Amino acid sequence: MDDLERVLKEKRSEFNNCLIITDGVFSMDGDLAKLPDIVKLAKKYNCLTYVDDAHGSGVLGESGRGTVDHFKLHGEVDFIIGTLSKAIGVIGGYVASKKVVKEWLLHRARPLLFSTALPPAAIGATIESVKMLMESTEYTDKLWANANFFKEKLRGLGFDIGHSETPITPVMIGNEAKTMEFSRELLKNGVFVSGIVFPTVAMGKGRLRCMISAMHTIDDLKFAVKIFEKVGKELKIIE
Repeated sequence: MDDLERVLKEKRSEFNNCLIITDGVFSMDGDLAKLPDIVKLAKKYNCLTYVDDAHGSGVLGESGRGTVDHFKLHGEVDFIIGTLSKAIGVIGGYVASKKVVKEWLLHRARPLLFSTALPPAAIGATIESVKMLMESTEYTDKLWANANFFKEKLRGLGFDIGHSETPITPVMIGNEAKTMEFSRELLKNGVFVSGIVFPTVAMGKGRLRCMISAMHTIDDLKFAVKIFEKVGKELKIIE
């Protein structure tokens, strides 16, 4: 935040408009943007704000309403961008903003103008998915319960799971080759977790990114933890 303010102090006066863009949830580490601080700086320096909430919508906030809801910042973020292909489980994406922005995008947004509409089946599934989230916290409650269980077990085994604040659970390995070897050995033992290495993350920051879901059962997670322990000891990641 200090660096953001430094840039705004130095450069804001040179431009008519300024847009501060951030993820809501950072997808590789599972940590959250400091949205309250960003909004304060945006007001102080007369900037617009844009939150990419691909990994927050359907997960954070009341009934999965997203990162903006999590921080109680309704009406204070200018553009909320999300996907319908992650927690919602369909395809497509959305922009949530003021009506005047909607009208402008309908006439000027290239991805809209030069694309085709989503199929009716996808829209129907999206509407039903959102209804399910709005009618009950069952799915988000289960997601967080699963995530907390899994994190606790991995941390207890001695794995470094970083500073995640969301169900995204990185297991830090470091070395790129070792990361991919870990992923391969997990798969051989019945657990699929993608290895994430450079250039997706910084060199030497390889990790396995575990994506916990509300559909996982506790038995699923116990099995995964058992295999993580087995492979982790074989590869000398843990003792």
